[in-house]
Amino acid sequence: MLLAPTAAVEDDMDQFTVRTHSGFEMIDITGAITSVLRKSGVKDGVCYVFVPHTTAAVTINENADPDVPRDILTELDKIVPLDDTYRHIEGNSAAHIKASLFGASEVVLVKGGSLVLGTWQSIFFCEFDGPRTRSVMVRFLPDAV
Repeated sequence: MLLAPTAAVEDDMDQFTVRTHSGFEMIDITGAITSVLRKSGVKDGVCYVFVPHTTAAVTINENADPDVPRDILTELDKIVPLDDTYRHIEGNSAAHIKASLFGASEVVLVKGGSLVLGTWQSIFFCEFDGPRTRSVMVRFLPDAV
């Protein structure tokens, strides 16, 4: 379901893949990003997470209760239904709209070699047009010394 080996895209950017298994799902990628952080050696700074897709997104939300991501997806389907009067010929306009609502990137602080997230927070890859194999790019910028 998740994560091919991390590969360097550039000297200061890493990438991993996420394999989704359904049309709509939210996958916790916090562990994968933490792995990349450990390899980077960055102790304090900023983490940028970017998803280079127009029908997928990234967000931060609760992961303590699996019903939260399910509820988010259920409510999104009410707001942006799969079938409507969309004009986009591919038939995935709802996925484009949902991805735009969530966004393609997140910024997370890094302190003491760890991602700074709240007690219940995780970073989620959001699939709105799956199943697919997707890319996630991660870049860490260390604080200036």
